[in-house]
Amino acid sequence: MEPIIELKNADIYQRETLVLKNINLSINKGEFLYIIGKVGSGKSSLLKTFYNELPLIAGTGSICGYHLEKIRSKEIPFLRRRLGIIFQDFQLLTDRTVNKNFEFVLKATGWHDVKLINERINEVLSIVEMAHSGTRMPHQLSGGEQQRIVIARALLNNPEIILADEPTGNLDPDTSEALLKVFREIHKEGKTIIMATHDYPIIQKFPARTIVCEAANIKEIADDAPLIDFESLLDEESAG
Repeated sequence: MEPIIELKNADIYQRETLVLKNINLSINKGEFLYIIGKVGSGKSSLLKTFYNELPLIAGTGSICGYHLEKIRSKEIPFLRRRLGIIFQDFQLLTDRTVNKNFEFVLKATGWHDVKLINERINEVLSIVEMAHSGTRMPHQLSGGEQQRIVIARALLNNPEIILADEPTGNLDPDTSEALLKVFREIHKEGKTIIMATHDYPIIQKFPARTIVCEAANIKEIADDAPLIDFESLLDEESAG
């Protein structure tokens, strides 16, 4: 199977700081992957490399057919349209309704037909069980509701890959579990989902392929590893 994401001998930098070194990673279409690790271990940097917020300047990488080490600036918007990016801090426009937030995204990515725009907005809101929330303002929604809205926004352009950076980081356990059920339903439709998280109980409840960022590298751990193993891996990194 052709990988949808691949890194070979990749060095990942935040400005002048080497965050991850000599990374080799292959992710197939339709996989669900967790990325875990302590704060500052490189989880977010790895995601940012995938959508080219951090350019790949050493090694090679590909995502959705784009070569990250030589992608041209004019190609980056087209790459990002094939990705759905979910941020922990929501990044919703607070001065407009949910519908207007989504309309802004669709028009910015080339949608013009008002009827098709409205149909797509209704479709994605239904997927996350927020069908009647389009006329609400972001501040009228709970944290869990806002995160569902952010997932819906990420689905607007029917992306091949969902990249989620700590999507349950500010949510209580019950809300986190409900949110993971939404991700799993989306995954069943064939989407590739990559989630950076430190929410280890969620990984235990919804196991999948898992890699850990530690000591400027990554390693894969068994998806059925007990919770204590996750904690010991991170404790080892801290001690080192």
